[in-house]
Amino acid sequence: MTAATETPRPADGVETNGFVLEARDVTVRFGGLLALNAVSVEVPPATIVGLVGPNGAGKTTLFGVVSGLLRPNEGDVYLDGHRITRAAPSKRARLGLARTFQQLELFLELTVREHIVLGYRVRAQRQRLWSDLVTAGSLHPTTDGEQRRVQQLIDLLGLQSVANTPASALPLGTARRVEVARALATGPRIVLLDEPSSGLDAAETAQLADALRTVVEEERVSLLLVEHDVAMVLGLSSQVAVLDFGVRIAYGTPDEIRRDATVRAAYLGDAEAIDGAHHDEEEPRS
Repeated sequence: MTAATETPRPADGVETNGFVLEARDVTVRFGGLLALNAVSVEVPPATIVGLVGPNGAGKTTLFGVVSGLLRPNEGDVYLDGHRITRAAPSKRARLGLARTFQQLELFLELTVREHIVLGYRVRAQRQRLWSDLVTAGSLHPTTDGEQRRVQQLIDLLGLQSVANTPASALPLGTARRVEVARALATGPRIVLLDEPSSGLDAAETAQLADALRTVVEEERVSLLLVEHDVAMVLGLSSQVAVLDFGVRIAYGTPDEIRRDATVRAAYLGDAEAIDGAHHDEEEPRS
């Protein structure tokens, strides 16, 4: 496993190291609290990278910095080598960064297909987005290209049987896949997944994991996955970063993470969480 190291920072707009996304030496303070201390995470192309850690480790804070909801006190964020540290979330979206949320962010009255059309138009027809949201009357594919892409994502995420079903009638596991499809419709280089298995049972979690593997293989996008379900992350990710008390304590393959004594100590000896048992929630830290 590699430790976070200080590396020269590239100029804006210059490709660097081949990573889709980099958070470099990110430090965040909330008053006297040091939430993140020089944390770095790297996401290669067409790869799933997991971000885990016990409660209070700093995962949510780092996710906020990467997505643009929080500005770091120190450090930078790069997307395809372009420094986006001060860019608004909307600009990051235009540059190819999409995300889902732990709490579902679906419009209950819109169908699955309409949600994916909305995602497509965020990318292709931004000026029409507000009127589409208000009227919902034009949320139907209007070009051959739009129709093909929407149907492709419906097929990719296994949503054929519910394509015309309102979000209000969807099981939670299906709704999570709708959020992924909508994010992909924006044409991202990377998708940030915030606790995607939250509220799902074991069967739904397995189905979601299979869908995410397919997404990476067929769409060639990268995923940065923040999850409490450590078993899901270790079974899904190529690389895993582990945070504890705002510090990156480990970074490596799932097998390296499983064997790491520092990681086991951070989880208070909870071997099941590291070795593969399914947990719906982390236990509170003492």
